[in-house]
This record gives sequence, C-alpha cells and structure tokens, in this order.
Amino acid sequence: MKGFARSGQWAVRLVTLIACFLIAPAFAETRQVTDVLGRTVTIEAPAKRVVLGFHYGDYLAVGGEQAFDAVVGVSRGAWERKVPANWALNVAHRPSLASLPDVGETENNSFSVEKVLALKPDLVVLAAWQFQALDSEVKRLEQLGIPVVAIDYNAQTLERHLASTRLLGVITGQEARAAELADFYAKVVEDIQTRIAAAHRPKPRVYAEFGNKGPAEYSFTYGRNMWGAMVTLAGGENIAAPFIQWWGVMNPEQVLMAQPEVIFISGREDNSNPTALPMGPGVTADDARNHLRAFMQRPGWANLPAIRDGRLYGVYQGASRSLEDFAMLQFIAKQLYSDLFQDVDPMANYRDYYRRYMPIQPQGTFAIGLTP
Repeated sequence: MKGFARSGQWAVRLVTLIACFLIAPAFAETRQVTDVLGRTVTIEAPAKRVVLGFHYGDYLAVGGEQAFDAVVGVSRGAWERKVPANWALNVAHRPSLASLPDVGETENNSFSVEKVLALKPDLVVLAAWQFQALDSEVKRLEQLGIPVVAIDYNAQTLERHLASTRLLGVITGQEARAAELADFYAKVVEDIQTRIAAAHRPKPRVYAEFGNKGPAEYSFTYGRNMWGAMVTLAGGENIAAPFIQWWGVMNPEQVLMAQPEVIFISGREDNSNPTALPMGPGVTADDARNHLRAFMQRPGWANLPAIRDGRLYGVYQGASRSLEDFAMLQFIAKQLYSDLFQDVDPMANYRDYYRRYMPIQPQGTFAIGLTP
C-alpha cells in the first residue's frame, strides 16, 4: 500500500509538472528573421512587448487572442477610424483594448517616437507603407536598439501575404498556426486559379472603386495593389491597370471607354458621407443594396455592359489587405465565372474563418449583388 501511495503521489506530481509546462509562456530566444522588405532583423521571439502599427486582425488571427497580451501600444486611429464597427466589436469583447496607449499615425503625421520609447517595447511591427513613410523614425528606433519589422498585406500578392503570416507566427510564438493559415490562403488562391485556367475563358473586363465618395464623385480605383491586385488574382482584366500604378482616381471617360463587364464598389461602415456605400459589420443588406443601386445612375453607366447585365457588386473594404480577403477573392472569382464556382460559398467561408481564428463574430453585409 505504501508503494502504491508513493507511486500515486509521483503520478500527481508528474501531472502537475506537465500542466505547468503546458501553460507556461514560451521562453523568448534570439532569432534572425527576414521581413517583407528583405531586411534581416534580430528579434527576441516570441516578443513580449510589441508596438503594433497596422494589420491588427491578422496579428489576432495568427497569434490568437492571447497574443494581444504582449501588445503594449498601437497606432489606434488606423483601426478605430478606418473600421470603427470592427474596433467597437473587439473592444466590447476585450475592453482593455480601449486603454492601449496610442503611438499616433503616419497619415496625419502624429506618429511619435517618444511615445513608442515610453512603452519600452522589444519590437515594433509596422505595415510596409508605414515603414516607408517613417524612414527617419525607424532609423532612430533602431539606433536605440529597438528592432522594427515590416509586414505587408496591402500589396495583395500571394508572396507577401504568406511571408507576413509566417513572420507574425514567429513574433507571436505561433508558427504552427501561422503555417496552417498560410497553407489555407495559398490553397484558396491555387483553387481559384486552377479552375479558371482549366476553363480557357477570356478574362472579363473589371472596374473596382472605393465607394467612399458616393455616386456623385469618382473615388480611388486600384492598379497593382489592393482591389486591383485581387481582380487580377481572381482572373479579371483590371481596366485601371494601364492608367493607375497603385491607387488614384480614373478619368470617368476612360471608365466609359473601357466598357467594364463587371464592376465592384467597395464600402465600409463609416458613413460620414450619407451617399457612400455602406458595407461591413452592422450594415443591412437592404441598406447596402439601395446605396449600391445609386451608382447605376452615374452619367453614361446605363450603357456599360456591367450595368446592362446587372453585374454591379458591393464588397467590404475592411476585408481587403488581410488574410480574410480570401473570401473576397472567392466572391470576385464567382461573379466573374459563376458556373465555375457554384460549389463555393464565399460568405459562409468568411463566417467560418471568423469562428475558427478570430475572437469576435461580426454580423452584417460583406459582399452583395443587386438582387437578393
């Protein structure tokens, strides 16, 4: 009996040791990583004190909710201002986000090195466009011994999506989860392109525009990045590509002359302009559809093939430049080649992605056509 008791005590101790090992935080180690700009950076990984400039949803998807325990500061305006409903949902789920120190933004020149230094980070993670806009600030941080890495989902290339995801896996200590997500995204793109290549169809002419200014004024279209790159990945001929390198307003006459066969207008939940296209969390399908129909009334649009054939669609701006844009790629491809993707339900896949990888479950309208 005494031997049994001793063996039982040892079993309890063993289970306790295993439990402690499983819940203990990963020990940081010095790692050399290559960011999306090809820079070799030495970091401590997993990082323990992170300042995060952008791509918050991807950081969450890769690292899991617990990864935000290590975030000590954010460029808050880019989250709260650009996708306010998404911000509100995340704050409601995790109220501590609202008290995270704000280090400012690049777009309004409020980014503050002093605020970053006050947080004593061991790593600063910036979007590539932030990194490029903050050349002197990045150099100062690095001179003071704070490593800075760049990630990039804005380019909307498969290469940078995958590289950014794997890098976030190292930063958060979730390399297996990152590999799973990278593999998932790569397979979606491969599936889209394999189906289209096998069909040997001519590419439909496509126009994409950010609908933040409403029907009365043409807003940004995209050349080689964001929606422009997504149209290309999904098998369309982007009519803006010959005229716009990255993003900018296309001459309305050029749009009419190009005769697009399919048109995508992107919108978001920020309705400061009452005629802007609303899309995203909290937006009803009826509201989105009514605003989308108003774009049909633009001068000359009634004669466009896309309008004549009812191939005008709304997509969520907040679901671009992110891993979650896989569903937007599927939606675009399905509207371009409907018979090739009858078995694909992009919005069901979008909801499933949030259930599997994100702490919130947004309800709203994320992709829509003219008819229910």
